[in-house]
Amino acid sequence: MNQRELADRLNTTEKKISELVNGNILLDDELIDGLSLALGTSTTLWKNLNEKYLTTKRQVEQEQQLEQERVIQQQIDYRFWRQLGLVKETRNIDEKILALKRFLHISNLEVLEKRDFLVQYKTAVAEVKTINVINSNAWVQTALNLGNREVVEDIDLNYLKSVLPEIKAMTLESPTEFIPKLRVIFRKAGVAFVMMPNLKNCGINGAVKWLGKEKVLLALNDRRKYADVFWFALFHEIRHIFQQKKGHIIVSTDKNIGIESPLNLDELEQDADDFSRDFLIPPTAYKTFVQTFDFSKTAVEAFAQEIHVHPGIVVGRLQRDQFVKFSQLNQLRLKFKVPVEQPQVQ
Repeated sequence: MNQRELADRLNTTEKKISELVNGNILLDDELIDGLSLALGTSTTLWKNLNEKYLTTKRQVEQEQQLEQERVIQQQIDYRFWRQLGLVKETRNIDEKILALKRFLHISNLEVLEKRDFLVQYKTAVAEVKTINVINSNAWVQTALNLGNREVVEDIDLNYLKSVLPEIKAMTLESPTEFIPKLRVIFRKAGVAFVMMPNLKNCGINGAVKWLGKEKVLLALNDRRKYADVFWFALFHEIRHIFQQKKGHIIVSTDKNIGIESPLNLDELEQDADDFSRDFLIPPTAYKTFVQTFDFSKTAVEAFAQEIHVHPGIVVGRLQRDQFVKFSQLNQLRLKFKVPVEQPQVQ
């Protein structure tokens, strides 16, 4: 029986039968009833064949999807989430894929390859590779997940503004001293403060995102080994909170990464840089200090004491402004590692 004759017997078009034979359409109840009558078979035969076909087709599609996801998973350091206690230990790549999808709340790891998912990259920026996009999106989603878990009071920007001098005074303390205090302050201010380790091939330094109307995420990458860089980054992100760009994720990235957004990111970043720089070291006091051209260890320490910050912050500023070389006064720049809270697998 050719397709035309079968089409006539089923009272349908030859085109529909051609599409059926070539697997372009699925069997429906009408076709099943018609085939059973035209070919002298039972409807159960066709239903079983159809179910077997659909099951096999789905298995093939799942395996093809899994193959694509395996390639992506190889570009992600699973240990990052394992060491944070967010996923379980396994050496099986398929189990890793499933664990990451569950934690990141995505149906397919290919979502992480999208340049407009969470971190909106400019497609023309050559320095940004797919591996960077994957890991940046994964880092930001992890920060969002951990931020959502944080229990904080309703956002209070007036309170946060009032305690900024207190936070600045913490620059003279060690991380074991100031981190607990910082967490208490942020919780009271309605800020979900998340310190995360650096993720390989991720160019994100920090992120701010309003989580509803009464809570805001402030996430920082811990790769800043120098204290002055950490404090500059912290006040930078705090400024992003005060900018109140609700409905958007503001990410701070390495300088060679191009980010797109409905917001004027260049303006917001410059504003945050200016705020952090000038709050840590008041402009008038700094101008007076540099005009002395005395950048000795003793002079720097005295100036730092005068403005109530760690001297390493002054050194970092002097180095960036090229008043001293990057090889000078580094004995005053403190290195430390900020402890990262260890969440648990849920």
